[in-house]
Amino acid sequence: MLQLVGEFFDTKNDPDQLDVTEEDRERLLAIHPATMSEYVEGDGPVVWLMGIPTTTAIMEQFLKGEISETQLLYNTPLGIKYEALYLCSASVLPEFRGKGLAKKIALEAISKMQKAHPIKALFTWSFSNAGKALGASIARECNLPIFERKPKAHLPEQK
Repeated sequence: MLQLVGEFFDTKNDPDQLDVTEEDRERLLAIHPATMSEYVEGDGPVVWLMGIPTTTAIMEQFLKGEISETQLLYNTPLGIKYEALYLCSASVLPEFRGKGLAKKIALEAISKMQKAHPIKALFTWSFSNAGKALGASIARECNLPIFERKPKAHLPEQK
């Protein structure tokens, strides 16, 4: 799964993207345990999601392209209430796509986060048309506005 994520998002070659290290994982869990979610079937995860709750001010900086994903993560203060949620990453193994699993896992994670934080907005930085559609569908289901950082280039179809 991590190989699929690395290949699709090309995080190793893009300094604006978060290339999740062990330190990053610890930071994500300190923000909220539901920041990283997965659906396991058989020998391992078939769906992996990451969402980062943060402040509205940090969301605005990210949407304007003023900060990277890594800066978003490390600029987010710990131990406060978060009003925004960055729908950072969703990866689904090809044979499990189109079954609604990513949306289901995302909605469960958002529900857990909303028990501790007054999430009022979602935001994305889509790397595929499928990702953009998933974010919009999640926002509709949650009845929350969604904001999007402009993509770097034309959105590819799902691989």
